[in-house]
Amino acid sequence: MKVSAVVVSHGHAAELARSLPMLRPQVDELLVIANLPGSADVVPADVEVLANTRPLSFAANVNLGTRATSGEYVLVANPDAVPAPGAIAELVAFADAHPRAGLVGPLVFWPDGRWQPSLRRFPTLLGTLWRRTPLRLLRSPYEHQASHYGTRPSEPVQGDWLLGGACVLMRRTMLDELGGWDPGYRHYVEDIDIAYRAAQAGWERWLVPAAVVTHDYAAVIDKRFLSRHTLWHLRGMLRFVRKHPERLRAL
Repeated sequence: MKVSAVVVSHGHAAELARSLPMLRPQVDELLVIANLPGSADVVPADVEVLANTRPLSFAANVNLGTRATSGEYVLVANPDAVPAPGAIAELVAFADAHPRAGLVGPLVFWPDGRWQPSLRRFPTLLGTLWRRTPLRLLRSPYEHQASHYGTRPSEPVQGDWLLGGACVLMRRTMLDELGGWDPGYRHYVEDIDIAYRAAQAGWERWLVPAAVVTHDYAAVIDKRFLSRHTLWHLRGMLRFVRKHPERLRAL
């Protein structure tokens, strides 16, 4: 089996109704993990549903889905990520041609057609302060931190990490080598952590613009300075620097 897709639904039944019909024809097996009751009540007949008895972290659910599937590649997609026809085939073809490509992602757009930066730089101390404090009111991070968010590519490009909440193809052998995602992250930074560990192990992270996905990214922590999401993000960043203290030296 080539591609197994894992979609974690945390009360996103309405989003699944839009994304699954576009995703299912492009993968060999599709598993939806219902992280809350009612999260996957109506899905196509050939989609498997795994209902959790209690909510798990996103990373724990990714690991659960990886263990429950068998494809050479594991595609993790959010319920609100809708792949264009042929998008997953483009990712797979690229990964097949690049044996050290551990994580491969598509070009991502918001539903209104704006480009959504999804291939980013690993966090630096000063960059994080600009993005996660009121300093960002002085200048828009998307516009003035191209060093972090990059620019829209026209050709495949390597980067540091891929926005895991959108759509990312991962090589199963890489996941096995790394021991999967770190379930200790509550809700944020787990995608940075898996990419960082992949980089340390010599696995490449690529964005392939021939593959296109529309993602209705909420970007909650970009809109409010203080909420439970910003606290979760802070907790995730603290866990990240405890695990990888050398990043504190990256200005």
